[in-house]
Amino acid sequence: MKKLLIAFNLVLFFSCNSTAQKKSDEATKPFKVTKTDAEWKAQLSGKEFYVLRQAGTERAFSSPLNKNNEAGLYLCKGCDTPLFKSEFKFDSGSGWPSFYKEIEGNVDFSTDYDLGYARTEEHCATCGGHLGHVFNDGPKPTGKRHCINGVALKFIPHN
Repeated sequence: MKKLLIAFNLVLFFSCNSTAQKKSDEATKPFKVTKTDAEWKAQLSGKEFYVLRQAGTERAFSSPLNKNNEAGLYLCKGCDTPLFKSEFKFDSGSGWPSFYKEIEGNVDFSTDYDLGYARTEEHCATCGGHLGHVFNDGPKPTGKRHCINGVALKFIPHN
């Protein structure tokens, strides 16, 4: 009986440690740009820190970049890494700036289970800042919708 009780407790312990509760390895990945929370807070506004460093989400339709149609580059607000080109942008109607393609190598992806199911989360490959999520309901040619928090981006227009 004692062995059965031990086996039951082991099964219970391991079943409670599901993948939905595990954090991604992204949090432990070394990035080229690393700073303490105090350094990030000194550089970023409260909203920027909440989104980029705490994986928050800005309110839909609150970013002026959502309706920006100028030619240029979208950079990471934390480290100025180029992330998206204006020609990749489209109006998804979601309330967040959306792109069908990222600048390859500058955006990292991880799996987030915060809502109880798997979503593909996007991070700046240089500083690890949270950008948003990517979904498979975008336009051709990729079929992707990179749904990005505008507060995580800096726009630089082409001259």
